[in-house]
Amino acid sequence: MKSKENLVFLGMMGSGKSSIGFLVAKKLKLNFVDIDNEIEKKNSTTIKKIFEEKGEEFFRKIEEKITLKKLKLSSAVISLGGGGFVNKNIRKEILKNHLSFWLNWKSEILLKRIKNSKKRPLTINATDDELIDLIKKRTNIYSKALYEVKCDNLTKNEIVDKIVQIYEKN
Repeated sequence: MKSKENLVFLGMMGSGKSSIGFLVAKKLKLNFVDIDNEIEKKNSTTIKKIFEEKGEEFFRKIEEKITLKKLKLSSAVISLGGGGFVNKNIRKEILKNHLSFWLNWKSEILLKRIKNSKKRPLTINATDDELIDLIKKRTNIYSKALYEVKCDNLTKNEIVDKIVQIYEKN
């Protein structure tokens, strides 16, 4: 174990935060926390339903509370929801005290992955242009992460290996 810091994965929905985070945690023998799953567990419902019934603002408040609580863990791998890092309080905590990894993909690849996804509330009725705008907007924020991992031409295992190498150098 190199450090007590958490490894935090951020990026657009569909970027692989959960699957890559899980594999990195397994490889490093660390606990894995998926914030979206934690939110669903705590509320006994899906994120889609929370958005439908209570709205995005309500969801973002829960997301902030749960994320900041989970960031108090040490030596864990944490996958944020796509919008988690957009929150100023979450971002400040992560940048100050944790290792952050932005899983960066070309817009076209992300678009294919998230378009028409029924379980992603922000994509359900969005046009390609609206999704591209969202990706661009969030890219400016994601780029503040400590490490950017360009994923376009890498396999899942290559991405995991790259992250593990970075982590072990810390």
